[in-house]
Amino acid sequence: MSGNKHRFYLLAALLFVIAGFSPAAVAQPGNAAGRGIFSGKVVDTRTGQALSGASVYFPDIKKGAIADRQGLFTTPPINNGVYLVEVSYQGHAAIVENISINGNTRKDFSLQERIVENQAVTITGVSTAMRVKQSPQPVDILKREELQRISATNAIDALAHSVPGVSALSTGPAISKPFIRGLGYNRVITINDGIRQEGQQWGDEHGIEIDDYSIQRIEVLKGPASLLYGSDAMAGVINIITQKPANEGQISGSIGSEYQSNNGLRGFYGNMGGTKNGLSWNAYGSYKAAHDYQNKYDGYVFNSKFHQQNFGGMLGYGGSWGYTHVLVSYFDQQPGMVEGERDESGRFMKPVAGGDTVATSGDFKSIRSYVPYQHVQHFKVSTDNVFNLGKNNLDVTLGFQRNQRREYGNAEAATSPDAWFDLKTLTYAAKLQLPAKTNWKFTFGASGMYQTNDNRAEEVLIPDYAVTDIGIFGFTQYHLRRLSFSGGLRFDNRHINSNDMIVDQEEKFTAFTRDFANVSGSAGISYELNSRLQVKANLARGFRAPSLAELASNGAHEGTIRYEVGDKSLHSETSIQADAGLEWNTPHLSLEGNVFYNRINDFIFYRKLLNQAGSDSTIFDPESGNTLTVFQFNQQDAVLYGAELIVDIHPHPMDWLHIKNNFGYTIGRFDQAIDGSRNIPNIPAARLVSELTINVLPKGKLIRNLYLTGESDYTFRQSRAFTGFNTETVTGDYWLVNLALGADLHKGENKLATLQFALTNLGDVAYQNHLDRLKYTAVNPVTGRQGVFGMGRNFNVKLNIPLNFTWN
Repeated sequence: MSGNKHRFYLLAALLFVIAGFSPAAVAQPGNAAGRGIFSGKVVDTRTGQALSGASVYFPDIKKGAIADRQGLFTTPPINNGVYLVEVSYQGHAAIVENISINGNTRKDFSLQERIVENQAVTITGVSTAMRVKQSPQPVDILKREELQRISATNAIDALAHSVPGVSALSTGPAISKPFIRGLGYNRVITINDGIRQEGQQWGDEHGIEIDDYSIQRIEVLKGPASLLYGSDAMAGVINIITQKPANEGQISGSIGSEYQSNNGLRGFYGNMGGTKNGLSWNAYGSYKAAHDYQNKYDGYVFNSKFHQQNFGGMLGYGGSWGYTHVLVSYFDQQPGMVEGERDESGRFMKPVAGGDTVATSGDFKSIRSYVPYQHVQHFKVSTDNVFNLGKNNLDVTLGFQRNQRREYGNAEAATSPDAWFDLKTLTYAAKLQLPAKTNWKFTFGASGMYQTNDNRAEEVLIPDYAVTDIGIFGFTQYHLRRLSFSGGLRFDNRHINSNDMIVDQEEKFTAFTRDFANVSGSAGISYELNSRLQVKANLARGFRAPSLAELASNGAHEGTIRYEVGDKSLHSETSIQADAGLEWNTPHLSLEGNVFYNRINDFIFYRKLLNQAGSDSTIFDPESGNTLTVFQFNQQDAVLYGAELIVDIHPHPMDWLHIKNNFGYTIGRFDQAIDGSRNIPNIPAARLVSELTINVLPKGKLIRNLYLTGESDYTFRQSRAFTGFNTETVTGDYWLVNLALGADLHKGENKLATLQFALTNLGDVAYQNHLDRLKYTAVNPVTGRQGVFGMGRNFNVKLNIPLNFTWN
């Protein structure tokens, strides 16, 4: 791999140098004359009172302003043109509309009090920012304020709690993988600040390497998104935004902490950023640690502990030519891996040198992981650029990531990794946005990546390899009065070069190359029948090339307690998905419904292998001393279909009362039965989340925006398990009740802090989620129950202190 390594770093350096010199090459000397300042006032519609702190933001150019105590705002200079602006304020309905800047421009805004947000802007799955209502595909948005109200141990669990159709495949509190409508792994692309996150997504126990405390906003696009994001976006996109420039002349940020009683989780974070005269910067850091969690069936679950520390920042500069941002982040996490082994009396066993011993109270309460555990380090540097080329805009993003994942499983050598994946990825994307003409917008672009993976320890699951991706696309958006249309076409090519490998004088992997090429596309419309009712429809073709794990695995996967075997003859998955939806909004009720039907050819899945006697194939792993079940990857045509429903009741004039209900349901079926089962593995159970929230004191002197929430979280029985080859078992239903209380603490108009409390799983219910991999750990010899159960009753408290200064 030495040749690939040198070519990798040379290409990365060359692309970053080109990006760094691009502003000078494209700067237009006359652009400064064609600029203007956008200003105005934001007030409450009913009272006429100034809304101090209201946000005025242009997402396409990442510029904005905050209204002062008189409700007045003034943006930094903006090039002449037409831009989408979002004006928002807590407890009020946002205004989203196009603004024409032609020199200095003024416009006032009047916002109506409303608990339910019916207007929002999305940047996911589109070439330029647009109203969520105009997107033909369903898009859900969670802002930082909403995420902070959710009690969870990682960002994906919080997302799965709030967005119907999104679920989490989990391996303990620290590790969760996103699934969208029953599809996960490499079928979901996670975008972080414009760069696709690459960190061994194929693994069950490989979570996303993003600091959840730094997240400002999450957008979820459900459905094939290969058009703009290429292969691997068959299920959809999760777009996580952590870096957002401060407003002109301001330095702002926050510090905060949280505590959870069940596993002693303690978290601390801080961030700060500023913008002045085109220069912008941001920095953040966090620390989080937890000991083993507990429930009423298992007591403390041994080795469910974790600790992590993260930091990052951004430095940018903008002018009439556009802007350039350079972002850096570093994620470092050590999660324990639960095996569930117990002695004859049901006590958890701790692996130590020379044998196993019974885990003690001190072992449970320690945050230091025992074997098996992982050490994950993810470094990322990227540059996000927009260059003005006359009336056209050129967007360029470049990113370099290095993901090092060490797995420790041998108690005799606890500090030496058994497996060590060293993944390096260079991603790039360029989009040329043409000026809008007669309601049409056109964008053309290219994107792709170059990726290498090296094994640096004795245990090897996948071979060393190099992957080259490149794709070109064209995308268009059309808007006329109540009708919006968007769609386009894309062509992708992926080249895989997998190396051979000799282990213990035997050939473990044979060298091979594969090429995968395909076309993807989508077309959809959104139409406002009237001011209250809107309908949407979208048809999309997606595809996904098989991952290296699916093609060439041959080894023990310690984190999943199985031996995996790949298949080099696998084909690309291709899909045709139809989506339809409607939104209905009245002063008392908001309703959103979406249905989908997804036909997938050559769906890739893993299944257990049977031996000649009809029993599970097993193999003894001398490194860990465990006997592992053998799984192999296979293909079969399949179909997935389902629905999501959101019903929001906010009776007027009782604006203080808010009742929200989320329901998601997905069914996945193979065309032909596999060992007697037609059900696709890893399909989440149907789920209904209902919450009643009381909001009071919106203008209190000391306490503002006080809320009290009672929540019912019911997960239905999942009887549609993939029982072929004993791969999955049926999972029972369960009902969790949660409570939350929070408020802003004020001194006059100045917010001093936000304080929030939550009590989750009030009834201390013992439950197992169908997508929780701990469900399949060892059997308790005393109770006969397989696996361990989820977290019991938990008290959570969060404190956030905002920091705001004027940059003189």
